[in-house]
Amino acid sequence: MTDSVTSAATAADDISVVENRAANVAEMFLARVRETPDSDAYRFPVGDNWESRTWRQTGDRVELWAAGLVALGVESEQRVAIASGTRYEWIVADLAIMCAGAATTTVYPSTMADDVAYILADSQSQIVFAEDDTQVAKLRERRDEISDVHTVVTFDGTPDEGDDAWVIGIEDLERLGAELIADQPDVVDRREAAIDAESLATLIYTSGTTGRPKGVRLRHSSWTYEGAAVGAQGILNIDDVQFLWLPMSHSFGKVLLTTQLQVGFVTAVDGRVDKIVDNLAVVRPTFMGAAPRIFEKAYGRIVTMAHGEGAAKAKIFDWACGVGAEVSKRKLAGEPVPRGLALKHQVADKLVFSKIRARFGGRVRFFISGSAALSREVAEWFHAAGVIILEGYGLTETSAGSFVNRPSHFKFGTVGPPFPGTEVRIAEDGEVLVRGPGIMDGYHHMEEETKATLVGDGWLATGDIGELDDDGFLRITDRKKDLFKTSGGKYVAPSNIEALFKALCPLASQMIVHGSERNFCSALITLDPDAVADWAKYHDMAGASYSDVVTSDAMQTEIQTYVDKLNDRLNRWETVKKFIVLEHDLTIESGELTPSLKLKRRVVEDNYRDRLDSLYS
Repeated sequence: MTDSVTSAATAADDISVVENRAANVAEMFLARVRETPDSDAYRFPVGDNWESRTWRQTGDRVELWAAGLVALGVESEQRVAIASGTRYEWIVADLAIMCAGAATTTVYPSTMADDVAYILADSQSQIVFAEDDTQVAKLRERRDEISDVHTVVTFDGTPDEGDDAWVIGIEDLERLGAELIADQPDVVDRREAAIDAESLATLIYTSGTTGRPKGVRLRHSSWTYEGAAVGAQGILNIDDVQFLWLPMSHSFGKVLLTTQLQVGFVTAVDGRVDKIVDNLAVVRPTFMGAAPRIFEKAYGRIVTMAHGEGAAKAKIFDWACGVGAEVSKRKLAGEPVPRGLALKHQVADKLVFSKIRARFGGRVRFFISGSAALSREVAEWFHAAGVIILEGYGLTETSAGSFVNRPSHFKFGTVGPPFPGTEVRIAEDGEVLVRGPGIMDGYHHMEEETKATLVGDGWLATGDIGELDDDGFLRITDRKKDLFKTSGGKYVAPSNIEALFKALCPLASQMIVHGSERNFCSALITLDPDAVADWAKYHDMAGASYSDVVTSDAMQTEIQTYVDKLNDRLNRWETVKKFIVLEHDLTIESGELTPSLKLKRRVVEDNYRDRLDSLYS
């Protein structure tokens, strides 16, 4: 990375709104409770039904939990961890921690016990909110390594018995809080008033692709900026309904919560990924944030099912998609839609597109895609169906959001212009540099890594390669560390190729392009289990195992067809000459995907080194 730059952009619109914001997140929350006390704040499943909580009800519970933490001895900026999936109690715990003046340490529920111990020890967390007995067991297993943790509060787990319990229940915390409030009615208000804008609010440990997790230190002012910056852009309003399933230990999920405090819309919360489609039909949200894999999966499932229901239905589906694409192209170009085309589109919408939108609840104004690159082709397909996906960009180190497209002003293939108050530069080597109020303080206990990332005068080196257009829209082309050079001296950007393949092949789950210092590119390919099951039904393989289907000659031929289509759109040195379809998909549990569904490229390549080497022998 070099200090010289090739281009720069700043978003200054509505900067006064961004600057005139709450001093801390606790103040944001308490102000929201005062402003709209009887409006629904959260909805969540209880058994087969959904329950609601108003802002007043949520505020009362947050006050009890915050006072309970104070009663347990939590001091200003001390860390309190949350090891739990996405649920209403996660949100209450996070707000209570900040209202008590402490700071939240986030722990993914899928994190292995040794990494949990590392995170808790490194953060010096004093108390842990643990979702259930599974999370509690990890803590008990490594108790000797987490000596700073003096209390564990469990949502659904089993509390210890006796007066000197290490694990207590939520009821115990609330009892402690009620007793303290009875003695000191203003205890939480006093804690909130003492929080400085630059105080530590959150310590998020990046899941990372190699090595130990890094703790990213984010201030209260970072989160209040994020909420104000999104609110200032006018893309959300108090009447919106959010469906939130994202892992709350990830900055993308956290920033959506802060935005909710700023704007005041209701959020339906359920972190069960396998329930997303079912929940969309019940919640009927107006917007939702998600990783690209969710949209790729939906696209692949819809296309596979449509093509598997017979030639006639497939023909209608493809005709409708063609009509929708033409209408979308004209609208994006600002051109009128001819009457004949408009009539065709009405028919296509009735036969195909309305049914696609119904799968998402029928009320979605837009989706927000983040945490990884979204295929332009997938975004364009959704737009043709009448669904807008607004791609954004940011890092944990920037408190999540730094750029986002807007419903009235977007460009596919870009992550939009910068947030109000955020600046961006492109260094001579193509790296994206960002500066603004959302930038982290640094990495916890990692001075050298901090110096390497915060490169002077407030600029953060993102590690991503990108370019700015004349309108200030940013396009990310690849991760700097993922670029590789073939033995012929040609540079290859693998993520672009991988995204294109997933757009072309509705069966695809992952593609990992390989070829550093090799004489040609190869790839590992995994297929989506749901799409494979649908494909098998229409290819005389219904009931066959996933492994048998994906390794069959018929599937190999099918995938080769899509690889050929991919190669037709690539430079000669980028083309995939050989590939392997793996017998299983990549998962978070296998350690090959992060909890936010990002590919751990080095891990996957190491795991399949022998098979990759065999392609070049």
